[in-house]
Amino acid sequence: AAEGDLRLRLELLRRTDLPASFHGIPVRRDILRRARAEARHWRRRLRVAAGSDDEGAAGLLLALAYPDRVAQRRAAREGRFLLRNGQGARLGSPSLTGAEYLVAATLDGRRRESRIFLAASITAEEVRSLFADRLEWEEEIAWDPATESVVCRRRERLGALTLREAPLRDPDPEAVTRALLGWIAQGGAGLDVLPWDDASRGVRDRLRFLHALEPGWPDCSDAALLETLPAWLGPHVAGIRRRAELARLDLSAVLLAGLGWDARRRLDAQAPTHCTVPSGSRIAIDYADPAGPVLAVRLQELFGLTETPAVAGGRVPLTLHLLSPARRPVQVTRDLAGFWRSTYFEVRKDLKGRYPKHHWPDDPLSAVPTGRAKRRR
Repeated sequence: AAEGDLRLRLELLRRTDLPASFHGIPVRRDILRRARAEARHWRRRLRVAAGSDDEGAAGLLLALAYPDRVAQRRAAREGRFLLRNGQGARLGSPSLTGAEYLVAATLDGRRRESRIFLAASITAEEVRSLFADRLEWEEEIAWDPATESVVCRRRERLGALTLREAPLRDPDPEAVTRALLGWIAQGGAGLDVLPWDDASRGVRDRLRFLHALEPGWPDCSDAALLETLPAWLGPHVAGIRRRAELARLDLSAVLLAGLGWDARRRLDAQAPTHCTVPSGSRIAIDYADPAGPVLAVRLQELFGLTETPAVAGGRVPLTLHLLSPARRPVQVTRDLAGFWRSTYFEVRKDLKGRYPKHHWPDDPLSAVPTGRAKRRR
């Protein structure tokens, strides 16, 4: 018979008749006669009574003969198995494709995926009993992309086969943190998985600006933050296992936690979050470009100001985005005095035409700055 289930062949061998087919598979009667004669010969030599053999023990006997050929069915892959040695194997025998475990008697030995020609099933309990002295328990703490969480479990293994697994109670907190940070640094979407908001981006941009001026300040570039995740982020993710739990992080506080009080005061002094302009408005400074922090302000709010506002102790003038009353940019400059002397009068002609109800003085240096949209009547 061409059936690959060894137990069915043993069952056929024990029968007294010579059927033309067995379980729907044609039988080579000449081969069957020779096999039965050989079986009788060995029974006599070993003094084994006829009928005392049990085809149900075929899997156990094969496991003793070929311990490296114990195989486990791959989840959701009918007819595909994983051998104890880590190699893959496939089986075409319909009666065995659903077996959880089997032992291969003959296979072609291909490296990628061997083909199993003859095998017998074996239970997990039989595998565990037969190889009790070779079983190993291992702990796994790793990131699971499917659940987007750190999984912590214990596994009972026989070579490459996992016989049992259970949740790991009280996993090492440091190992959990390493798995989470490892996913962020190598397997995740990088820093984008963290809950950045305007406030935390602002802190990071200010630090990047100061680092460009003075390397002693923390390097907040993507590459540096990813490389130093355990130092700056690690202490703040203790107890976090799921991606969704990262949302509770306050990244502004996380970034500032690495600075002492003196450094925080210098940060506020050297890279202030806002600039107060002559109109009295307190306007946010944009540090997204470390080479040129930007102050976007309506032109009328700067009347009377002769010097370009600067940060970093006056070392870096702000790039002024001078806006129309509709907050559209009309000029970009880092030389406010030069703008008043020349360019202002060209811009003024256009603005008077588009915004005739607004105040466009001939002498902007003596005019009263205003944050109001229209001049007072």
